[in-house]
Amino acid sequence: MKIDAKNMELRRSGEVAYLTFPAFSAFPFVRHAFSTRLGGVSGGEFSSMNLAFGRGDGDENVRENYRRFCRAAGFGEETLVSSAQDHRTNIRRVGREQRGLGIWRPNDRPSVDGLVTDEPGVTLVIHTADCVPLFLLDPEKRAVGLVHAGWRGTAAGIGAAAVGAMEREFGTRPEALVAGVGPSIGPCCFEVDEPVRARFAALAELKPDEWIFPLGAGKCRIDLWEANRRTLLKAGVPAGNISVAGICTRCNADWLFSHRATGGKRGGLSAFLELKGGAGE
Repeated sequence: MKIDAKNMELRRSGEVAYLTFPAFSAFPFVRHAFSTRLGGVSGGEFSSMNLAFGRGDGDENVRENYRRFCRAAGFGEETLVSSAQDHRTNIRRVGREQRGLGIWRPNDRPSVDGLVTDEPGVTLVIHTADCVPLFLLDPEKRAVGLVHAGWRGTAAGIGAAAVGAMEREFGTRPEALVAGVGPSIGPCCFEVDEPVRARFAALAELKPDEWIFPLGAGKCRIDLWEANRRTLLKAGVPAGNISVAGICTRCNADWLFSHRATGGKRGGLSAFLELKGGAGE
């Protein structure tokens, strides 16, 4: 896996490997990580750090993978809160009362693709396997957000929806935000047909002709990284505050789960983001 050290770092703890943004690691009150396939207990198509329930892997394998990942990356396993993603733009504010949802106990809402919090010791978790994870940090108000941006969410502007939620909930100034566009399917591999192209071509303010690449026969490739970066720019996040991982999940399917590379026979990756300072820190 080729990594631009300016934008992403690969870290290891024992057999567990994970990715981080240097721009986020620069803030000592924040902990974050993006998982890889390495260091878990799952086998076969889920090998080995599968963090997705409901795909055919045993639930206890997935829970043990969460335990191992948390120990390796420094998260308290009891602090995790996840969401039931369905490719929409709903953003939820969570806190200590929601810890455990989606991991250790069932989710209580059916449609949430982004989480925000300003409470220390609450670890936001979202799940991907080609979709784009967006990391958001407000160092002024000490608030964070984590977003699952599939192609539908990207086209609908979920990045801007998350910025707006942080403005409303915490008084965030968009120009103060630090953002990361995480590992996901790249412009090299995200090939789509005309109906999907049309959804993105309608985003005139984002100049889609610069990141939609025609292939002929009604096909094209789309740069979801750039679409999300421009969405964040339009929402007021400064260009210099946005890191783009530049790591394609499909090209690196030996390290990262990819839905397209495997025809859907795969496990899942997760992104983690928290404000430090909970009990025990």
